[in-house]
Amino acid sequence: MQIPGLGTVVKDADLGWYRSGPVPVPVLGGQLCRFLVDGYDDDPAQEDFHSAIRNFLALDHSALVAACPSIYAYYRDVMDDVQAAGDDDWYIAVEGPHTVLDHVRLGAEPTASRDPYGDQHVYISIECECAWEPEHGLQIVFRDGATVTKVGPYDGHLTNSAAFGDDDLDGVVYRSY
Repeated sequence: MQIPGLGTVVKDADLGWYRSGPVPVPVLGGQLCRFLVDGYDDDPAQEDFHSAIRNFLALDHSALVAACPSIYAYYRDVMDDVQAAGDDDWYIAVEGPHTVLDHVRLGAEPTASRDPYGDQHVYISIECECAWEPEHGLQIVFRDGATVTKVGPYDGHLTNSAAFGDDDLDGVVYRSY
């Protein structure tokens, strides 16, 4: 099967999603990524997936740079907890938002899926590793593949309003805990 922007994709019979071959992703520094596309077969508006994938592949690094203040806020929350616990062995020093991505290993399997609860948009979610939170990592989510609309520990949710069951969090990129 072909999905525009990804080319030939292969269906995982057990999980029901599609996986692409390697695709260079400019926003991730040109890294070759294998996309996962979830919920595509039964979706009545598959063009929304095509559009989100096209938007995401058109982004450059500046889209991640724009999210750095939110990513840094997540880092600060985790390090504040580390310091409060007196566990200096786990402290990771990050100068500020301008260097926070130096401590992130960007994921190589962007996942495209539709939000089944809230706004029904298609999101591209990336599960990343980060130096300050080895257990929960970092999730970066792009609404319609165009703009970062959620960062924080990887929880699988596409929006903070869905993650916390709170409509007041609609549009909040990072929710401090």
